[in-house]
This record gives sequence, C-alpha cells and structure tokens, in this order.
Amino acid sequence: MKKQDNLKLKVIPLGGLEQIGMNMTAIEYGDTIIVVDCGLSFPSDDMLGIDLVIPDVTYLVENAHKVKGFFITHGHEDHIGAIPYVLKQVAAPLYGTKLTLGIIENKLKEHNMTRSVKRKVVKYGQSITAGDFRVEFIRVNHSIVDAAALAIFTPVGTLIHTGDFKIDYTPLFGDPTDLTRFAELGKKGVLAMLCESTNVLREGFTMSERTVARTFDTLFAQHEHSRIIVATFASNVDRVRQIINTAYRYGRKVVVEGRSMVNIISTAQELGYIKMPEGCLINIEDLKKYPKEKTVLVTTGSQGESMAALSRMAASIHRKVSIEPGDTIILSSSPIPGNEKAISKVINELAQLGANVIFQDTHVSGHGCQEEIKLLYSLVKPKYSIPIHGEYRHLQTHARMVQEMGIPKENTFVLHSGAVLEMDENGASVTGDVPAGAVLVDGLGVGDVGNIVLRDRQTLAQHGIIIVVAVLERGSNQLLSGPEIVTRGFVYVRESEQLMEDAKSVVMGSLIECHDKRVNDWSKIKNTIRDDLSDYLWKRMKRSPMILPIIMEA
Repeated sequence: MKKQDNLKLKVIPLGGLEQIGMNMTAIEYGDTIIVVDCGLSFPSDDMLGIDLVIPDVTYLVENAHKVKGFFITHGHEDHIGAIPYVLKQVAAPLYGTKLTLGIIENKLKEHNMTRSVKRKVVKYGQSITAGDFRVEFIRVNHSIVDAAALAIFTPVGTLIHTGDFKIDYTPLFGDPTDLTRFAELGKKGVLAMLCESTNVLREGFTMSERTVARTFDTLFAQHEHSRIIVATFASNVDRVRQIINTAYRYGRKVVVEGRSMVNIISTAQELGYIKMPEGCLINIEDLKKYPKEKTVLVTTGSQGESMAALSRMAASIHRKVSIEPGDTIILSSSPIPGNEKAISKVINELAQLGANVIFQDTHVSGHGCQEEIKLLYSLVKPKYSIPIHGEYRHLQTHARMVQEMGIPKENTFVLHSGAVLEMDENGASVTGDVPAGAVLVDGLGVGDVGNIVLRDRQTLAQHGIIIVVAVLERGSNQLLSGPEIVTRGFVYVRESEQLMEDAKSVVMGSLIECHDKRVNDWSKIKNTIRDDLSDYLWKRMKRSPMILPIIMEA
C-alpha cells in the first residue's frame, strides 16, 4: 500500500442514504475501487408493478477495470439483494462470511451465475488484499448470524465500516461484538468511521436477543391448547432457532413455510447454524396428522407483504393452511416504516377469522441504539464521522450526537447518495457527484421502467384509459368509419351510454375541424382529438383518463 502524492481517498455512497435499504458504498484510491454491500430496497406504494429497487451503478460500470471486489457485511436483502443484477454489469469477486455467501449462493443459482462469479469465504480476523487496500472482517452482532464490520486499511489511513450492528453481551450464537479489536484499531488511529444510523433515534441500549427466548417460553406455556403460528423475518436465523427449540421443549412439531424462509433455513442447516432436534421438523403435508395444539408454523409475512405466506393465510387463499378460531398468531418483528398499514390489514383479517394475534414484546432489534453507537465511537475515536444507513433525520441526529462527543462539526459529513467525499489525514471535503439513484426492476426488465412509465401507470390506476378508433380515407382524410370509443377503468359503459355518445360527438367535431382546416398530419389530428376530449371529460367528470387516439387508413 504505497501512498501517492496529492492523491486522496474517495468515499462514494451509491445507496443507503436518505432511506432505509439499498445499502452500497464505493471506496476508491487511484486505480482501486472496492464496494461495500450491494443491497436493494422494496418499492413504495406509488411504484405500481415494480418488484425491486436497486442502486444506479453507472459509476462502477464506467470504472469497472478498477473494481477489485465486493465486500459484503451480512446476508440481509438490503445488503445483498442487488448482487445478481449488479454483477452482470460489473464482474468482480465477492467476499463475505460463511452464512452470508451461503445465502448469496441461492441468488446466484436463480440467475444461473454460480460459474461466472468468484467468491471467497472470509473468517473473522482474516484480511483480504484488494489493489491498494487491505480489508479485515470484524465480528459484530446483528439479527442474522455471521455479520461483520470492515476495517479498510488504505494508503492514507484506516476506515471502519460498521455494517449493521448491535452490541449483545449474551448472543444466542457465537461470541459478542469484538470490542477489543475496535479498541485496538482506535489506539492505532482511525481516519474515518462509516457508522449505521438505523436506531439512532432511540435512546439507551438494544435488548439482547436472549430476552425474546423468555417471551416465547411464556407464550408457549400460556397457549398450550392452541396451534401457534409465528411470523418473522426469514433471515433472522437466531429467532427461528429459538422458536424451534421452544417448540421442541413443549413437544410440538414444527413446519417452516414460505419460500424465502425455507431457502435460508435450509442453507443455515447445511452450514451448521441450526441443528434441528430429531423428529421436530415435519413437512407441511403432514400437518393434518398431528393435533393442532402440538404444532407450530414458522412463516414469512411479518411485514404484511401481500404474497407472503401469512398474508395468504389471512386472506384464506393459502392452499395448505387455513386459519381457524383459537389459533395463536405471533408477529415477531417490528414494522419497517411504511409497512404499518399492510401489517394492520393482515392483523384485522386474522382477527376476523377468530385468531388471537400477539405482537407486543415479541421482538428485539438487530441495530444498536444511541449508547451502543456512542460506545463504538469512544473506542474507535475516528477523525471523521460519516453517518450511513438511514433517512435524513437519522443521519442528522447521528451527526449531532457525535459532535456532542467531541468530533468537530467540520469533520462530520451528512452525505447524499452519489456525493464524492475526498479525504486524507490533512482534511476532507465533498468535491462532486457521480450518477446515483434508483433503478427499477419489473419482472425481467431492469431499468426499462422510469418516471414516465410510472406516471402512466399511476394515471391508468387513478383514471383509466380511453381508446378512440377512427378510419380515414387515404388522401382526402374523409371519415369512413367511427369514431369508436373503448374504455377500461374509466366508467361502466352500460350505465354511461349518454356520456359515450357525447364523447363521440366531441371526437367527430375534432375530426371535422381538422378536415376543414386541411390538417393532414396524423400526429396533429391525434393531439386535437386528445386535447378536445380531455377538456370535455374534465369539465363533465373532473377526471383525466389516458386517451389513446388510433387512426387507420383505408
């Protein structure tokens, strides 16, 4: 790692700022770029028909020859979900811990990329050399096992990227966060820390995962005469293991339902992160063979996702499981901001079917609160603070908090996605921007749906569509047939015959006007029809449907 004169280190967040999710950061020095995480976010309500949202990686594509590797902190979708899409454009090796790469393996199989992508399992404490950088993986606790922070040794100083973390002194699996290593790095001197901000608005400490085990024990004891269904995040391997162990102690059989849940639990089993008690796990087809009070279903859908297993059960469209009066449903997760309405809908549907729904005190977060973030800063003592992973209010609160701890305001950087922060030991400043933003994935199409298409979809959803068909004589543009009007999602035609007749009259008037003015350009004729009909419908109905004039020649 040789320092070059007048060359500064660049930190370029490509996602994960101004929002929760889509986490991705590029770190560059000279001819070396490494990328930390490669996540997606889920579409908001106004993104009609969109499946996923991934970061814009134009900058990485333009500098693909410099990209030496993707370093993944843990196996959550907001950190790994975009990997198959991005690696098709930027070929570089993947580095991560055992379970993280195990989960990524499933994604690569789905996209037929297992042969084309190099990947290397990294252990805690191990370092990987990538161009001008050396990257060390440090143990942290999170709501998925095998989570890591990264120490990135560069020619101008050490960066620490925390990934997602909390400080759990009594984790269910493995050792606590390696605070000793953070302290050692702090003593040697750390140039900058990129620290997550998800729970920075909460005071105090996050509770240990072990506290949920006691809650489950109490709930299983209280509801020993009913079937229990637990919905949680598929990736929360510790939580699933707790549910299975508690079920086994109470003599219950366990069914795992939901595609993502089955995939992750299978991977965790293969890699030794979950050991199933003998005979505890049964197939969903065998559910009917056991008394209801002797079974537990572990399922997806704790966020009210419309196609997840729990939502399908609540809507009575699940092919194998029907909710019955007396069932106990435990939602073991906290609502992700924006999902509250969907979760409330599912809870109401379950309650209407007679189920008892429990969602209080059944979850602890995987993210550190204010005191844990402060603890890390007091150990690491970075020169520069770069809050990441959060909406603007999270990043601002984070910045104010570290300034109270003594980091100068001019050394605290609240960035936006695409900002280029250049730094060395003498100073740091934002020097420009690179392309950044959201790329929408719709089915197999990546980036082919943009703002214009979304706006059309919103218009169609809100007001419907009207198609106007007319046949004109070649040369003279005399009307031979029509105009015919077809509508979808605008009005119920059989009850609006007079409106349709009036609309035809308006179109006829537009065509006569164009003919009298000798307008021969079809695009002008279409625009006239569209404008006149749109004005009429707005005055009459206060609605603005999409209007598609179609002119044919005969």
